[in-house]
Amino acid sequence: MNKALKLLIPLLVLVLALGYALREPLREFLYARMTQDMFVGADDDAFDPGPVTGSHFPGLRATYRGREVTLLEEFAGPNGTVFIASRSYDWCPYCMRQLRQLQDVRDEFEDAGIGLVAMSYDAPALQQAFVDRYNITIPLLSDNDALSVKTLGLLDPEYEPGDSRYGIAYPGAIVIDADGKVVAKFFLQAHSVRIDSSALLDSAKEALGVE
Repeated sequence: MNKALKLLIPLLVLVLALGYALREPLREFLYARMTQDMFVGADDDAFDPGPVTGSHFPGLRATYRGREVTLLEEFAGPNGTVFIASRSYDWCPYCMRQLRQLQDVRDEFEDAGIGLVAMSYDAPALQQAFVDRYNITIPLLSDNDALSVKTLGLLDPEYEPGDSRYGIAYPGAIVIDADGKVVAKFFLQAHSVRIDSSALLDSAKEALGVE
C-alpha cells in the first residue's frame, strides 16, 4: 500500500502541475466550445429593456480609468455611439467573446463615425485583466453599485443585494445619436445569444442614417 502511494503522489503532483500550466489554453478551448453558436443576425424577440427608443439617453454613474463618468460624449463618434451593456468580462464567456468580436471590427465602426463603449459591473482591476489579455481598446466602464443599470432599466432582478452577482445587466446594445437620443436597441432574452458585430454595425448605421 505504501509503495502504491509513493507512486501515486508524484503522479497526482504531475497532473496538478500540468493542469495549472495548461489552465489558460483549457479555458480558451472550453469558452470557444460554449460560445461557438452564440451569434445571430438580428434581434428577433420581443425582449426590450432599457430606455425607451426616442428618449434621451440617461446619465451614468460609472468609473473609467480611475475617474467618474456620467455622460457618454467623450466616447461618441461624429454620428453617434453604440453602448454595449454586458454581464461580466471576468466570468461571462459570452460577454468576453462578444467584445473580442467587436474589437475586431472597431475600425469599421470608427470609419462610420460611430463610437463604441461598453460597461459591466466588474471592478476596474478585473476589467483591466481582460483588456490586457485580449488587447481590448474599446473603452470599458465599471458600473458603480449598480447605479447605472438601475438608471438605464437594465438591472437583472435575478440577483439580490449582497449576492456576488448583484448588479449585472441585461446584455445588449443601445444606439445613441449625436444629440443623445436613443434611436435603436438590441436585447435578446437569452443572455447566451448576441447580435453579430457586423449585423450590429449595419443596424446602427441604418438607425443613425449613416450611408
